[in-house]
Amino acid sequence: MASNKKAKSMSTLNIVLIIQLIIMLGLSIFITLTVSDKTKQNAIDHMKAITDERAAIIESFVQNAEKTLTYYSKGKEIVDMFKNPTKPEYKAAAQAYTEAFGKEIEYNEGLWSGLLTTEVMTHSSAPQNPKVIGMVTRSKRDADGNVVTDENGKQVPDDARVNQLLDALKTAGPNGVYNTGIIISPASQKQCLSLYKGVFDGDNLIGFVGLGIFTEGLIDTLDKIPLSGIENSFYNMVNVKDKTYIFNVDSAKIGSEPEHKELVDLCDKYAERTDADNGDFEYSQDSKSYVSIYSYMPQYGWILTIDDETSEVFSLMRTMIIYLSIFAFIILCLTVVFYFITKRQQKINEKLVSTIAKANRTKKSLNTAMFKDVLTGANNRISLSMDIDKIDQNSGEPYFFAMFNIINFSEINSQYGNDSGDRILVRAVEDMKEFFEEEQIYRTGSDKFVVAVKTQDGMPLNEGMLEKVNNALRQMSVPEKLEDGRSIYPKYRVAVIKKTRGIDLSVVTVLKDMSAKSGEASYGMIDIREM
Repeated sequence: MASNKKAKSMSTLNIVLIIQLIIMLGLSIFITLTVSDKTKQNAIDHMKAITDERAAIIESFVQNAEKTLTYYSKGKEIVDMFKNPTKPEYKAAAQAYTEAFGKEIEYNEGLWSGLLTTEVMTHSSAPQNPKVIGMVTRSKRDADGNVVTDENGKQVPDDARVNQLLDALKTAGPNGVYNTGIIISPASQKQCLSLYKGVFDGDNLIGFVGLGIFTEGLIDTLDKIPLSGIENSFYNMVNVKDKTYIFNVDSAKIGSEPEHKELVDLCDKYAERTDADNGDFEYSQDSKSYVSIYSYMPQYGWILTIDDETSEVFSLMRTMIIYLSIFAFIILCLTVVFYFITKRQQKINEKLVSTIAKANRTKKSLNTAMFKDVLTGANNRISLSMDIDKIDQNSGEPYFFAMFNIINFSEINSQYGNDSGDRILVRAVEDMKEFFEEEQIYRTGSDKFVVAVKTQDGMPLNEGMLEKVNNALRQMSVPEKLEDGRSIYPKYRVAVIKKTRGIDLSVVTVLKDMSAKSGEASYGMIDIREM
């Protein structure tokens, strides 16, 4: 009888253990699949964040180049030359202006101006290569590819190619830039961004300017971005309009059609789209499997992709599967002891929560945007926040913080136009740079700038800081003369504080409140509030 009871007890225990085994096995499989799927999605989101960040850098690079060319095209010397193309003195002034302007452009491949026949009138490289002046960039060629010249030895324009350029310039209008994309320069045989902009007299196109920017600086910037987890990735860029590479890790492929059907299909998909988008796809090449994450830039009709082998992208997922499988085996081995099963499951859950939290933190850090204000070149609010975080609160070294707030900035935009408003912002930073170091200047709002100055060995004193602030205010308050003869008289509210302890981003709020209550700032009437 006792034996039967014992057998029955053992049978019940076996059933309980089998049920626990099945439950643990099912739970382990479910957790492994769930975490592996989540890890895979996090890896893709990780790459999407990096791709979008790089796309933003490329857009900023192009926008800065377009603004540079726009500022150059509005130069009085350029406009006067096109109005008087036969007068040497105007051409000489325009050439001097072009050379000086070109020296200020980083990675300048060539800054130039041309007549409507595409004859070069001025060029930034003319001092080194005088023959470039007078060249016809869209010259006619014979069947052998030789340039056709007239009886005077002057190059003959190719009407079809010239008209294509002029049509593009007219379509872009006085406020637009004709962007031909990233190309291999015929002159330097290097990759560069090629831009053109028409110069108008009223509604009449009287000439145009061109700019080539080497992409070396852009590529250096992109390559410096940390690529945690995808160190062996590479990026490409295609033009959806003509379905050709405008950038490729293999420069020989630039100008050719993508070899992947998925990328060609994306060109068809986005050919008429005007909204930004991103996504991913997988493909095989040379017996290897790749993941490609893309970001579409509608304003330029470009698709940027970042590709990497699936083995690297999903390495964490495989590690997690192995890791969880080992845990599942351990759990199955310990199912006879419910206590150990419970403790083991608890450890697994804690590790899973920690892993997911770490992945989310990584994703959040990768969403960090650029740290510079595109328009003015000053540091932005994110840079200020990061720099404040680096301050050693125990050093005892005080910091000066000064805010310059443009009064009624929205009215300046409304009355004089956004271009004039932008010029006030740009000039404000330029003026501040005369008295403060570039890394000390931050744009924290549409019309607000903050200067952060650390004292070292007690310098500067309060008087020295106030002197800089007052001199900057006086310089920034100088009227801005417009081309139509009007002048803008910018006015500012100014607040200055000196803080030693507890320095954090709240100083911006304090400065904002102080400046809002201070009224219009006057030279010599600014005080420092010590906190």
